[in-house]
Amino acid sequence: MTAAHLHAMIIHFPIALLMAGFLSEIIALFYNRELFRKIAFYLLLIGAVGAIAAYISGSYAAEGIETGRLAEAIENHEEAALIMLWIAMITVVYRAILLFIKYDRPWTKWLGILFFAALIGSIINTGNKGGSLVYEHGAGLELKLPEFNEKVQ
Repeated sequence: MTAAHLHAMIIHFPIALLMAGFLSEIIALFYNRELFRKIAFYLLLIGAVGAIAAYISGSYAAEGIETGRLAEAIENHEEAALIMLWIAMITVVYRAILLFIKYDRPWTKWLGILFFAALIGSIINTGNKGGSLVYEHGAGLELKLPEFNEKVQ
């Protein structure tokens, strides 16, 4: 298994966890249910840890590609992923502090939603850039050509 394969397997978990966390946060906001707020926090936390793993695996997958259009596209994707990680960490720390000190005001909820929405926007941007790596540049794809002794049909 290559680093590109590992990255492709890992990235979907933090995306799904963070999107589900955002949905749970929205539900908590409108229905004022503490259960959904806690679920949102834990999904955010686990998703952020998964995003770190995705970032590390992506860094290994990009090793050795230093020039050309593919290198430029990888650099753009990596920069977007780093911004997404920072937003995720800020959002986790913000939510953890509020949870720890039990400070619950309407403006803190809306600020948390704003952070989370910025995180989701950043995930979409990063995923778009990663998708273009695969679908426009063919990054991570391995072509299997038929052997000389095999019949080509």
